[in-house]
Amino acid sequence: MELRRLRYFVAVAEELHFRRAAAKLHLAQPALSQQVRKLELELGVELLLRTKRDVSLTPAGQVLLVEAHRLLRQADDAARAAREAHEGVSGRLRIGHLADSLPTLVPRTIVRFATLHPEIRVSLETLPARRAVDDLRSGRIDVAVVGLPAPTTGLEVTPIDIDETVAALADRHRLSGRPMLALSSLSDTPVLLLPRDANPAFYDGVSSACRDAQIAPDLIETHESRVEHVLLNVASGAGVALLPSSAAERYVTPGVRFIPLEPPSPSTEIALVTRAQAGEASVTAFLQLAQSLETRRGSSSRPVIRLVEPLADAA
Repeated sequence: MELRRLRYFVAVAEELHFRRAAAKLHLAQPALSQQVRKLELELGVELLLRTKRDVSLTPAGQVLLVEAHRLLRQADDAARAAREAHEGVSGRLRIGHLADSLPTLVPRTIVRFATLHPEIRVSLETLPARRAVDDLRSGRIDVAVVGLPAPTTGLEVTPIDIDETVAALADRHRLSGRPMLALSSLSDTPVLLLPRDANPAFYDGVSSACRDAQIAPDLIETHESRVEHVLLNVASGAGVALLPSSAAERYVTPGVRFIPLEPPSPSTEIALVTRAQAGEASVTAFLQLAQSLETRRGSSSRPVIRLVEPLADAA
């Protein structure tokens, strides 16, 4: 089974549209269809159901998509390791982080770490929380930056910050002139959130806060796990977005302003998660550096490494 055909299948399975997948791959649509069909013949199973109007995955296709993602990640990792060995890189530190929540301590630590350890290549990847933890367990990444609670049983958890919640509003929105917003003021407006799997701790915190405030706003999950996407929706007038406060420090969109929520507002504890007693010197150095920078920042809640037994449905 060729990796090339697996990549073609994944593109079609993710887009559920041959023309869009072909454009994404910079490939002619007939050639893409032919290669996917050859993969089906090779495996002896039908992976896609094709009609004139749409494309959908068969049960076999759904299973293959999960395994194809895993195999392609492993192939990419192997290729990257070979290139790094050829280039003389003595080590690497692989960090997976959330799309929406990244406290400033993390990039500060990365910059300082890269300065102190130029021989170690730092690579970053945006991942949904559950996948980041799974990739950490499998050894595909070395550090996961996630919100708590998370399924971290048996892993080392180093809390580093508390991410508050901000509202992103279009400049022309009737609430945009206020210095702060009460959560209850959003009860009659659509509230946009990134998909729950991107950051379950934040999503569940918002849902819980709405219940506590006895409001039931129209919560709308965006189709893409990208902050830029939700902010463009806000600018277009689709609604008000709720995001971790660290997102407001990293993203600027014309026509959109960020307003903090009045307390009590949802907050999420952000942590660095690593394998317990992994022993990698680069991971240990990164954690120590993050703790050192946090201490210098004068935080009243100094990070403490601990083992967490999370709720089973935290993810």
